[in-house]
Amino acid sequence: MLLRDLGRAGLAILVVGSAACAAEAGEEDDTTTTGDAPGTTAGSTGAPSSAGGHSWERANLGFVSAYILHRNGESAVVDTGIEGSEESIGSALASAGLGWESVAHVIITHKHLDHQGSLDAVLGLAGGPSWYAGAGDLGAIDAPNGSAVGDGDTVFDLEIIESPGHTPGHISVLDPISGVLAAGDALNGADGGVVGANPGFSEDMALANASVAKLAGFDYEVALFGHGEPVLSGASRAVAALSETL
Repeated sequence: MLLRDLGRAGLAILVVGSAACAAEAGEEDDTTTTGDAPGTTAGSTGAPSSAGGHSWERANLGFVSAYILHRNGESAVVDTGIEGSEESIGSALASAGLGWESVAHVIITHKHLDHQGSLDAVLGLAGGPSWYAGAGDLGAIDAPNGSAVGDGDTVFDLEIIESPGHTPGHISVLDPISGVLAAGDALNGADGGVVGANPGFSEDMALANASVAKLAGFDYEVALFGHGEPVLSGASRAVAALSETL
């Protein structure tokens, strides 16, 4: 099936969560990020440019992280953290050499407040970019004029993957060019590897586990999580191994 392109060419991702969702994931408060990837600084980690000029950067917010994938000076924000996270998001953009004017799209992986809390502020600072969420969660996100996306859609060269279970409309975002998956809360980082959705905060664990198996079927080297340390190599193989245990 041909993908329906919902955005301009060029891309970036920024994923932000909160202390509340850190408790969800059961992760420790990771505040030191230096050394997670080449060319990083404390509080922000990233990756050098890869295929097609795509690259990513991490902003560690303490309990959770923000991620930026960018190309040709353009970016998209995926998740906006709790209310008041916009300053940290702006700092992460600056670390990547970008400003709010670069943000063309905002993608919300799911309805939980620690992922949509600063959506209005981010939309305002970025000058009103288009924003997207999964159909099952769109109505629970407190901002107007959002568009529902799911399997078969692309936003800004990013593939949307429906990954429900944590919430009914949870989506993940894949950059197929650079091989990076932004998994939201469908996956979590733990002990240098990957675990599934947190059962204490997921609405349907059978469906969440099925989404892990679904995500294992895509090809990516790096996995970025709302909570926990990124997996920087062999990520899809690690997710496939996880799916066999669920």
